[in-house]
Amino acid sequence: MSLTTPKCSWPLLPLLVCALFCNLLVAQSSVSTNTNTSSPAATSAESSPSTAKPHDSSFVIGNDDVLAINVWKEPDISRSIPVRSDGKISLPLVGEVQASGLTPLALERDIAVRLKNYIAEPEVTVMVQQVNSQKFNILGQMVRPGSYVIANSPTVLDAIALAGGFRDFAKKKSMYVLRQGPNGESRLPFNYKAVSEGKDMAQNIKLQPGDTIIVP
Repeated sequence: MSLTTPKCSWPLLPLLVCALFCNLLVAQSSVSTNTNTSSPAATSAESSPSTAKPHDSSFVIGNDDVLAINVWKEPDISRSIPVRSDGKISLPLVGEVQASGLTPLALERDIAVRLKNYIAEPEVTVMVQQVNSQKFNILGQMVRPGSYVIANSPTVLDAIALAGGFRDFAKKKSMYVLRQGPNGESRLPFNYKAVSEGKDMAQNIKLQPGDTIIVP
């Protein structure tokens, strides 16, 4: 009985070793490329200030509003501060600044101009943290008459609910809203009984800053 010796496959080994070596080089090159590409982006993100300023450019700052003022890389100047009753705020290096009557964007520019005497390129962001200036009044025969902050576009009915409802002898048919306009003060009638019954719903107007509801 004769034995057959298996044929040797040595010529294939160099090809296999070459293929594995090439794959290893490609993998290392890919990792190196990804590392080099992401590093500058991360460095840029860390070294530059945020340019996003998500405030409403049409909003006008008023007395008692609370502002968050941030000056990039200047923690001693950055702070949360209320607008005083005279419409001004006070900041280190800047001094007193008129805030009431300005938009946040306009106030940013004003503060930045004043800081240029001390900082080369000041980056200033002004955000309204709390709105206290936009209020309406409800006076007369209410459980809780007084001033209320305007939030979520309240109507006259919303104001009545906020003020706790009517007192016993309130004249619900004779209510009215006093509103200041460019041509002076106007009186807008409100008949609670009719509106509560679903009639003349146009009287249930949205309130504006400075409106005063009178409940005789």
